Amino acid sequence: MRLFEHEAKALFRRAGLETPRGLLAGTPAEAVLATAELGPRVAVKGQVRSGGRARAGAVRLADATEVEEAARAVLATRVAGQPVEGLLIEEALSIEAERYLGIVYDDRSRGPATVASLAGGVDVEDAAAAAARVPLSALAPTQNFRLKEAVASLGLSGRELVELTGILGRLWRLFTEHDLLLAEVNPLARTGDARWVALDARVEIDDDALFRQDQAIRDLGIDPSTRSDREASDLELEAARIDRSDHRGVAGRVVQFDGSLALLIGGGGASLTAFDAIRAHGGRPANYCEIGGNPSVRKVAALTRLLLGQPGIERIAVIMNVVNNTRADLIARGVIRGCLDAGLEPASAIAVFRVPGAWEEECVALLRHYGVTACDRSVSIDEAARLAVAATS
Repeated sequence: MRLFEHEAKALFRRAGLETPRGLLAGTPAEAVLATAELGPRVAVKGQVRSGGRARAGAVRLADATEVEEAARAVLATRVAGQPVEGLLIEEALSIEAERYLGIVYDDRSRGPATVASLAGGVDVEDAAAAAARVPLSALAPTQNFRLKEAVASLGLSGRELVELTGILGRLWRLFTEHDLLLAEVNPLARTGDARWVALDARVEIDDDALFRQDQAIRDLGIDPSTRSDREASDLELEAARIDRSDHRGVAGRVVQFDGSLALLIGGGGASLTAFDAIRAHGGRPANYCEIGGNPSVRKVAALTRLLLGQPGIERIAVIMNVVNNTRADLIARGVIRGCLDAGLEPASAIAVFRVPGAWEEECVALLRHYGVTACDRSVSIDEAARLAVAATS
């Protein structure tokens, strides 16, 4: 779950990191009132949970006479397809230098890492080669020696080395205490009076750890159910409603794409494996959707009908790993019923069906009755994906 800038900065302040004085505003008139408290020159910053705000025009510096116009322009901006949801009005500071500091989840080391760079601001990505990246251990409570190693590798020493290491130490505590995937300050600015101030903040909390962060989330006034990195499509909203309609199993966590092959996939990492295999064989998935945990026939049927009813959808592929907590025959019953409800013959609508495991014999017999050949465990997920793509070619 990605936080808005003002929420991330609230976490930073609790950790002892300094941020500019700022006030939230929802309208241009409120932005003008905030400016009266903050000073003659301010930064008008659109609140959106996406990077690239400055390039998109959602961050603007303005004098008191320009704030209303700047606020109106920022509120009308979209960043990476997301609308601006309110404004953060902050005092403009005199800046002598900018740095980048962050604690990230590193895909290469498959664990946390600290990243530091002499370059900060909107062009930090272009300076990636000049950044220091040092893996960290999530098992150790402190990592000061590694944090100092990252800062020192930039050629910094003395007071700045000590100060930036201390700031990274605070970010590391936030990262571990709040189950973060990202804690980033970009830029970290040194002001004219030699203070280090976080001008911008990005924080992402691991969705799977939200139950442990319930108090912190409540303190920030966040409703996790309203958070997504993009606006949900009508298909995704309806799929979520279907999933909520019955507590049994999972069948409705859908992400929509622009392909022509609908997918019902599941079984731990098998869902990602199947999705990638479809693409590797030249297929165009219409959606990503995990099923499992023994969902009801009614729920599987409703989801199948929903997916097959989308414009441009030709067929549906049902691919799961070997299942032990899900009855294969119930998945088959749901998919067949969904095809029939959509006015389609199962034999023509189902591109491939691979759900080996519990109640497999009953599943195979049911599918055979409707002219569908079931793939057993001798057919790999990759081969099932290939067959699905071939059936839609």
